[in-house]
Amino acid sequence: MKKRNLLAGAVACAFTLFASFVLAQHVSGAEKGTFSGAKPTEYPEWFKESFLDFADDVAESAEQGKRVLLFFHQDGCPYCNALVERNLSQKDIVEKIQENFDVIELNIWGDREVVGVDGLQMTEKEFAANISVQFTPTLLFYDEEGGRVLRLNGYVPPRQFKVALEYVAGHHETELSYRDYLELNLPPPKAGRKMIPESFFSQEPFNLDRSNGESGRPIAVFFEQADCPNCVTLHHKVLVDEPTRQEIAAFDAIQLDMWSNKTLVVTPSGQTMTARDWAAELGVAYAPTIVLFDASGNEVIRSEAWFKIFHTHSLFTYVESEAFRTEPNFQRYISARADHLMEQGIDVDIWR
Repeated sequence: MKKRNLLAGAVACAFTLFASFVLAQHVSGAEKGTFSGAKPTEYPEWFKESFLDFADDVAESAEQGKRVLLFFHQDGCPYCNALVERNLSQKDIVEKIQENFDVIELNIWGDREVVGVDGLQMTEKEFAANISVQFTPTLLFYDEEGGRVLRLNGYVPPRQFKVALEYVAGHHETELSYRDYLELNLPPPKAGRKMIPESFFSQEPFNLDRSNGESGRPIAVFFEQADCPNCVTLHHKVLVDEPTRQEIAAFDAIQLDMWSNKTLVVTPSGQTMTARDWAAELGVAYAPTIVLFDASGNEVIRSEAWFKIFHTHSLFTYVESEAFRTEPNFQRYISARADHLMEQGIDVDIWR
């Protein structure tokens, strides 16, 4: 197995994209806070040993009837560990991947030289930044011509992951969008069932219009659905955190059923749409997905995977503080934020 000691890189970069942490206890005096939650990961031996010339990789894979899957990770990333130890420990998932894909791992902070399908040469970290990798793991699936078929940002649990593999392996992108494929294979719940309410959600009518040029508060849109296990986890494990709730209170926050044809929303651009149509326009495929907009109504970042407290809290502070204007890389932002918290004597646990 390829051993990667993730703890060695924890202080430098393990705080970054994968996150979820707890603003825990203060320590006396100037004593620095502790860091915990990073997890070492051994990546499977069957991952492809690539020369990192992706046009060649795509051509080689196509000759074998396979497609290329790029797996972006970083040292210490507990979400990468979950993908390997939860998803890639399941026989049917491994067989599906080995039959249909060549998996190439890339470290988002790495210095190995890569050549993109466009022929441009750069380092791993430059390549990751160039395509705006904001979370680890990030998975990119390519077709036989080097076109990108699907991108998964963050950890996706096994059931949804299997559907993603089926979508790409079956070349279903030629027939329908990924969102439509998910609707067929992970159907929404029956009508009449309810989502989990929160006190910080605004009530209808939903007017998020910022098209007049006047800035308001930043916007947080929670796209969810009923009978959603990951939504339950979000509300009962993450949104119970008081500092996170206080941060969300600074936003115009609304909750939408991503499949509703009845709920109307005036979007930040001033259009009146159903929640379902707006979710489709934004490319929202999973519940829950949290889309964050700045005070002028421009999308800044979104969470569309499974995260814990630190990562979720950091998304809101990133937008509310407007840190994105000076630091476009969210990974570096949360790394600096974790350092800052520890310097204040606050313990950081990214996996609670």
